[in-house]
Amino acid sequence: MKLRPLSSTILISAAAGIILTSKENRNKIHNLSEKFKYKWKSFRGNELSNKLPIDKGGNPDPKNVEDNKMVSEGALTSICYYNEKEQQ
Repeated sequence: MKLRPLSSTILISAAAGIILTSKENRNKIHNLSEKFKYKWKSFRGNELSNKLPIDKGGNPDPKNVEDNKMVSEGALTSICYYNEKEQQ
């Protein structure tokens, strides 16, 4: 059995226990974790994905002939169509 990983784990646990005994330090760590979660969510683009108009994503309506025709023509056509609509 290797003692080095075990002793470092015990040392880290003891240091964390000493740091977290103070309520002020616990609040600081809690605030840092909240800031990290907010930055992580914004980095992943959750705010952007909430604004996208996804009404039928991945579940096309078989009766919508125009949309199905656009998808069958390929990705480039749909990108051009989207760009034209955005420019108007």
